[in-house]
Amino acid sequence: MIGAPEDDVLHRTENNVSWITLNRPDAMNAVTWAQRERVITLLNDASADPAVRAVVLTATGKGFCAGADLRGGPATGPAGGDRVAGDVARMIRLGAQRLITAVLDCEKPVLAAVNGTAAGIGSHLALACDLVIAAEGARFIEVFVRRGLVPDGGGAYLLPRLVGPQKAKELMFFGDAVPAAEAARLGLVNKVVPAEELQATAREWAERLAQGPTRALAMTKQLVNASLDGDRAAALAAEATAQEINMTTADANEGVASFVERRTPKYLGR
Repeated sequence: MIGAPEDDVLHRTENNVSWITLNRPDAMNAVTWAQRERVITLLNDASADPAVRAVVLTATGKGFCAGADLRGGPATGPAGGDRVAGDVARMIRLGAQRLITAVLDCEKPVLAAVNGTAAGIGSHLALACDLVIAAEGARFIEVFVRRGLVPDGGGAYLLPRLVGPQKAKELMFFGDAVPAAEAARLGLVNKVVPAEELQATAREWAERLAQGPTRALAMTKQLVNASLDGDRAAALAAEATAQEINMTTADANEGVASFVERRTPKYLGR
């Protein structure tokens, strides 16, 4: 496999926050196969690294992610006449769905700092994150219908859970651009800020998350994500199990001790 050029996906870790930045501004950060693999690897690494306690996904230039870049390479799959039944499903399963799943399953809270247009899989990449901060000029577009395509990357799973089935179908049937302010009103976005404040706001939120009880946040994320897929009994059983596991962590003990001692807790992410 050929990896993404290092500067196509910028990465740094500061104050326990892993910053993952798509960096193909000339292409509105349409994500390539190699970039996708790099982002998945970085998210998996964040889960495994105790020094990483929060993740920010963002991008350079005017676009957050204009969708998938299908101009050649493994992401396109077999060409027209050579394609056989199962090829497209496999391509989607191993491609767009793996990317979205990597965000949903990351054991650290993932924050999207949406600097511009998020279209197609780019929109789903943002909406899969645990928190979304958008610049005022950002837009979210379910662009698939404009190309005669069915949404991929978990869109038909994510959107109804955020805005309900009727609104989700409206967004997907018409493919209209949703400005950041409207996205916030609908519940797609947590906060909208001026473009010049986006990075600072994302840093403030991410570093606040990174100072929290990391394992408790991981289990809270898992509980919330699973809550819409199962019944009440399963949700309550999962909650009880999470509580049992979490009470063995140092941060849980610190949280209780700090309450008893009337001081601010100092969490270590363990």
